This record gives sequence, structure tokens and C-alpha cells, in this order.
Amino acid sequence: MPLIRTIRLNPNRMFVHLVLIFVSFMLTILLLTRLPDKPKQYTYSADQASNGVKLHTIVTRPDNIGLKAVSSNLSRLPDYGINGGFFWEGQLLSLAVINDRPVRGNQGEYGSGWYNIDRPRGTLVWDEARKVFSIQVVESAEELIVADRTRYWAQGGVSMGLRNEARWAAQAVSEEMPVIDERRMRSGIAYDTANNVYLVVAPTPCTGAEFRNALRERIGEDRLVDGIFLDGDGSSQLRVAKALLPGDHREVYQMITLLR
Repeated sequence: MPLIRTIRLNPNRMFVHLVLIFVSFMLTILLLTRLPDKPKQYTYSADQASNGVKLHTIVTRPDNIGLKAVSSNLSRLPDYGINGGFFWEGQLLSLAVINDRPVRGNQGEYGSGWYNIDRPRGTLVWDEARKVFSIQVVESAEELIVADRTRYWAQGGVSMGLRNEARWAAQAVSEEMPVIDERRMRSGIAYDTANNVYLVVAPTPCTGAEFRNALRERIGEDRLVDGIFLDGDGSSQLRVAKALLPGDHREVYQMITLLR
């Protein structure tokens, strides 16, 4: 004869369970609605040049660029973008300034992003007031020439000289470009005739010349105007929705971000 068990529901306990389920549901909805949207105003591509160098490229507009101090591998951050300039033991060796404010400290402080440390180096400058890019070889942000010092950003690195075939290498060496003739991972930022910005990372070990030639071939030497080399080797890192390049998993201390 089958046994039939009678289940007695405790109304108070059931009410508590329903309240907990409702509160959990509402908290989940609240958290999801408050999470910031990931950037979408960019395009991403991965192409291999004829010299074998594979380029991962983000294309966006200059008003979608941010410069940010970090202390992490990009794979562990929520931000989209690529690594920035050179650093040493947490101190920034490359200029990184927005509206006359260095990204990691105060004006005039060593390692804050106010200087290209030790010597003048190629610095990509977006002058928002005049809507123009330039490469300025400077040592300090106070040397930058812009129309309005409250409306610009500037990222330091090493001059790439994309339209100076005769002297680009000599200029890069004069700016103390590290391991220019060795095959290492590479990163760079460039702009074109329509003021599009290209954030480029090559996980393929290559020389400075091979990286530069790959950019000119895949993006177009007639379209590109100029750019700079950024920190490279294990610091060459990229993060977007469809790609993640962690370099050698080291921490970096400055990145170029996508704002929207």
C-alpha cells in the first residue's frame, strides 16, 4: 500500500524565502543596470603583412582616447585599449598628459608622465581646439605647443617618422629607441589624413623597421601621416571585446584607453 506524505508548509518560513528571492533578484537587476557599458566606438582587425608581422589594430577617433595610469597586466583590467609608454619600477619614463595634467602625479614630478625622461622624444599630440595631430619632439609637457592647454592630450614614445624614409631610423636611435634591431613584440600609435587613430600591437617578434613597414603596408603609406613607437616586448598588450594580448603577462604602468 503506497504511503502518502503530507507536507505541511510553514507560512512564515515560506514568506521569508520569497522575500529573499525577491531581494536577490532586485539586487541583480540593480547591479546589471549600474555596470558601465563596454566601449563600442571603435573597430578592431587582425592582419598579417607580407613580411610575416601580424598586426592587431584598433581604429577610433581622437576624442575617444584616454590616457590612464595603471599597475596591472591589461588582461586583468576592465578597460579596452593598449599599453602606453615606457616605464621603470613603476615610474613613467614617457610623457602622458591630458589637459596639462600628468596621469600619475603632479606637474614637474619625476615619473608622473610630465616628462620624457632624460631626453626629448617623439610625442603624439592631439590639439582638440585646432582639431589637428602633431608629433612634437620634447622632453617636458611644458614645451608642447597647443592652442588651448585645457583641451589636448599627449602621449610620449619614440618617433616613427612614417613619411621620413631617409632619416626615421637615425631619429629613433637619437631618441634612444630600445632594441630597435632586435626581434621583439612591438606597439605603436599612429594617425591618418582623416584624423583616425590607430592603436597597434604586434605579438610577432620583429625589428622596429619590420613593425613600421607592416604598418605602412597594411594601413596604407599614403593614408598614414605619422606615429610613435610605444613600449614593446612583454609590455605589448591589447584588450578589446574580440581579442586579448597579454604580452609576457608583466604589469604595465600606463595605458591608452577607449572611452566609449
